[in-house]
Amino acid sequence: MTSPARITACLAVLAAALPLAARAQSTAEQEAKSRAANIAAWPDAARSLFGQKTTPAATSAPRAIGSYARGCLAGGEALPTEGPSWQVMRLNRHRNWGHPILVDYLEKLARDVPRITGWNGLLVGDMSQPRGGPMLTGHASHQIGLDADVWLTPMPRGGLSREQRENVPAVNMARSDWRDVDPRHWTPSHVRLLRAVSADPKVERIFVNPAIKVALCREPGDRSWLEKVRPIWGHNYHFHIRLACPAGMASCQGQEPPNFGDGCGAELTGWVERQHEAIFNPPKPRPGPKPKPKPPMGLDALPPECRQVLAAP
Repeated sequence: MTSPARITACLAVLAAALPLAARAQSTAEQEAKSRAANIAAWPDAARSLFGQKTTPAATSAPRAIGSYARGCLAGGEALPTEGPSWQVMRLNRHRNWGHPILVDYLEKLARDVPRITGWNGLLVGDMSQPRGGPMLTGHASHQIGLDADVWLTPMPRGGLSREQRENVPAVNMARSDWRDVDPRHWTPSHVRLLRAVSADPKVERIFVNPAIKVALCREPGDRSWLEKVRPIWGHNYHFHIRLACPAGMASCQGQEPPNFGDGCGAELTGWVERQHEAIFNPPKPRPGPKPKPKPPMGLDALPPECRQVLAAP
């Protein structure tokens, strides 16, 4: 049984993390300040070293190295910042990089989106850094070039200007009580898009906010496609696509294939209620001085090959 102390600790983490749902789409000015502060505080951390690399690591063959939350990327490729039916958001972050398999996947998905949803195209959020690795702001994963965030806001007709792509706010799909979606924003097109993504055998997981999963679990008919769709904190303005490790790539550490059913029962209820509790009844801070923050991940926590990726021309 989970102890009360552990539950309190989890709620505290969630309460601290949920404001990041807004900050994760921070403006260019906010992002620059956060990056500078993190580099100054921990200049030798893996996130500082990888976060300042602006070019991919030269390699004979692209490789995803390590796991989604503890790894790096060799031979990364950039998704063009715009195409016929997509635009990359928050260009200042320089996170439109991935394994070529991910880039190809996103370009194909974007081409199919007008047919699937009726939208003009996709707004693509964070993928990975040029050499993958931990990031200065935001994600714990996205480290090996196989993760991508896609906004739940359709690309408008005519697209967005560069200034808008840096600063336009994302739309919160969760209802005000965070127990369901907001009917003013959530549409059948969102369901069709997520169902189509789930059907692709290259997709390992899709992460959404618990409130979005609630809406998906209401859909009639076969719910087996929901097995890949997992609830997680944040993710109320975008969904997170995670591709499986490329076949035969020994350097890539994948996840166990989904085998836990549609996830629409007690597990989902628990996620929803913990999220609601953290937002509307967060634990009170403990008296006394705040504990020192835990140091961020160092290079030693990553696979040894990541040092070579970092040092490569």
